[in-house]
Amino acid sequence: MTVAEADIEQQARCVSTELNYLLPGPDINRRFVSAGVEVNTGSYGPYPVTIRDGRDIRDHFTLDRQGFVLANRPSAVRDFYDKAEVDRIYPAEVAEAVKAETGASFVAPMGWMIRNSGDIAGYQKQDGPYVHAGGVQPPAGEVHIDTEPSRADRAARALYDRVRPDGPGYHRFIYSSFWRTFTDPPQDCPLAVCDHRSVGDDEGTPNVLYIVDEIPEGDARFAAMPDADRPAAAVFRHNPDHRWWYFSNMTRDEAILLKFHDSDHSVAWRTPHTAFWDPSFADRKVRASIECRSVAFFE
Repeated sequence: MTVAEADIEQQARCVSTELNYLLPGPDINRRFVSAGVEVNTGSYGPYPVTIRDGRDIRDHFTLDRQGFVLANRPSAVRDFYDKAEVDRIYPAEVAEAVKAETGASFVAPMGWMIRNSGDIAGYQKQDGPYVHAGGVQPPAGEVHIDTEPSRADRAARALYDRVRPDGPGYHRFIYSSFWRTFTDPPQDCPLAVCDHRSVGDDEGTPNVLYIVDEIPEGDARFAAMPDADRPAAAVFRHNPDHRWWYFSNMTRDEAILLKFHDSDHSVAWRTPHTAFWDPSFADRKVRASIECRSVAFFE
């Protein structure tokens, strides 16, 4: 970081809060997800941190330097709880926005998820097996990235071959999340993002994802399962060097684009992130947000 950059960042408003990092524990890290609940086998504990507010210096952030940007991207979706409307409109909007922000030649949108920091019992489906797409979940409250480096290349290749079988091939891809809050500011549980430059390339532990109808109990969570070929996130242990940011008072016309994995490691290539409880506004409101994943390909 240059002296000029440091001076700009020192001007930012700061929030003192806590983030949940992975604690020492079992070697098997798994995340079980069902309707309205997400359970990890690993233990997570709160660490005091300072999170800087990037609202007044939003133009300072770039995908290639910090790994995230705040973009003005209004949506035509009127009701983000209307699954049919979101399916019809939003993936194409996300693909267009990600293509413009990254300069990629082709963007494949993936699944989306609503997260709500309030009571979500009324949003849960009561019949049939749980499907982890287009649903409503609580905020993800641990420091993580939604893909794990050793599996990213294989997942991107499989997606490209499926959605673009006659494509010319690609030399780079960016796996990312497009994150928008659609409730009024200030939100009680916004998204914190970590400056890539403060994260070591060797940090992170695989946390394997299992989507289930019922969360297993006790020893069943550690039973023999085919972990190696399943999707996995990376979860992080506390590092005092991590430099955290958020954008206060986000509106529904804004979105954060953050990198999960960039195959070009000469630039910022991944961004740890997590929800956090922001105590700095007395009139804070429930946060509802939508996140949509995509892979941008450079052909």
